[in-house]
Amino acid sequence: MDQLEVATQETKSPWGAPVLAPSPCSLADVMSEELARQLDEEGNTFPDCPDSDLKLTCTSEAETSSDLILAQMLQMEFDREFDTQLRREEKKFNGDSKVSISFENYRMVHPYEDSDSSEDEVDWQDTRHDPYRADKPTTTPKKGFVGKGKNITTKHDEEVCGRKNTARMDNFAPEVQVGDGLGMDLKLSNQVYNALKRHCQSEQRRSARLHEKKEHSTAEHAVDPKTRLLMYKMVNAGILETINGCISTGKESVVFHANGGSFEEKIVPEECVLKVFKTTLNEFKNRDKYIKDDYRFRDRFSKLNPRKIIRLWAEKEMHNLTRIKKAGIPCPDVIILKKHILVMSFIGQDHVPAPKLKEAILSSEDMKKAYYQVLNMMQRLYQDCNLVHADLSEYNMLWHDGQVWFIDVSQSIEPTHPHGLEFLFRDCRNVATFFQKAGVAEALNIFDLFNTVSGLQINSDNEADFLAQIEALEKRNEDHVQKPGKKIFNATCDGSPPQLNTDDDD
Repeated sequence: MDQLEVATQETKSPWGAPVLAPSPCSLADVMSEELARQLDEEGNTFPDCPDSDLKLTCTSEAETSSDLILAQMLQMEFDREFDTQLRREEKKFNGDSKVSISFENYRMVHPYEDSDSSEDEVDWQDTRHDPYRADKPTTTPKKGFVGKGKNITTKHDEEVCGRKNTARMDNFAPEVQVGDGLGMDLKLSNQVYNALKRHCQSEQRRSARLHEKKEHSTAEHAVDPKTRLLMYKMVNAGILETINGCISTGKESVVFHANGGSFEEKIVPEECVLKVFKTTLNEFKNRDKYIKDDYRFRDRFSKLNPRKIIRLWAEKEMHNLTRIKKAGIPCPDVIILKKHILVMSFIGQDHVPAPKLKEAILSSEDMKKAYYQVLNMMQRLYQDCNLVHADLSEYNMLWHDGQVWFIDVSQSIEPTHPHGLEFLFRDCRNVATFFQKAGVAEALNIFDLFNTVSGLQINSDNEADFLAQIEALEKRNEDHVQKPGKKIFNATCDGSPPQLNTDDDD
């Protein structure tokens, strides 16, 4: 029986290794100090230390019982965190600057060894080991040639010059995209390189001009920074409450609507307009004839640069409006002039500007009334104000409160101007043509209107002959402001037909 039990316990495993049943141990054996000491010694048994030069391939998830490997893994993890923080500091320090400073020398893990870093995180700041750096072109020595005899190569060699020209393209402006020719033996001829160089220089000059024009010019519906600053100063000074927006644009100015404030105990209207003269010079190239021969500004005109002429133009309109207002002719009131910004009263109501005479819808009676008012105003402008509008048309006359208003008098001149009568004839032609097309039967023709306004007696029904006599008169007499002639209309303010005075002058 005992042999059978032993046979049963020693049953052979099919794999050849005998399976031994664990021997039971008592509680006293488990609690013995000797057994505890034995287990402690088995746990403190370490394998041999690996070679320090061994490359670590373990990851943080791998299990190991070696303190050396654990220390190296912890150090590697610390170095990676340090490099990550260093990258953040480098990015924060450089910002958007075109010139960046690299912290590469302070890194603990080289990009080649940092297996966890992605390609996007690697910053090739160290150009000493940049594999994409272009090789410098071979240059000839100072003496101008290399080699001897048949193998001599001078500085004028086609291949050498071609490589030099290709390398010089790196000196072009940053906005010029020259491409990437690394690894390619590019050779540019002198003709091609010089053409590219001239093109780049012209583009740089054009870009500079566009930038200057953008910064220093008043655009179609906007203003340049200096003009905007002047407008802000007016608001801060209390002259204006608010500036609402653009209500009109012209070839020489932009008009803004504003709410008035107060200025040096002077009452500012509730609604004002800011006439901002454009600081671009394109529209003023053909307008010097209106100001250079005006004796009021003749001396100052020759001493000013083109930009200051624009301020002079604004000053000219201010003086003309003041003179017209004193004569009782309806026109905007001048409030203040700041450089090339003229603040005037607003002709209209509730932010709605008065319509131009061209756009106004008038009955036949109102159109007839408007004609007599214009005729009266032209006569008073010439005789009382000693001015010629020089740009009078249905586009520069407003209809408001049953009355015609004159605007845009910056180009107005005195009759003593060498071309004053010619400008007056042009105004008469515009006025006569408009009212005749509008159906006003009482409208005078061009020649009678000119003689009525000026008081001259020029007899001709041909426009060419009439202009020839005007030019001859201007040449004969510099001071052509003459006494009124036979056809003189007495001034009336109620819109009724003026009375014709046919008495001869003494």
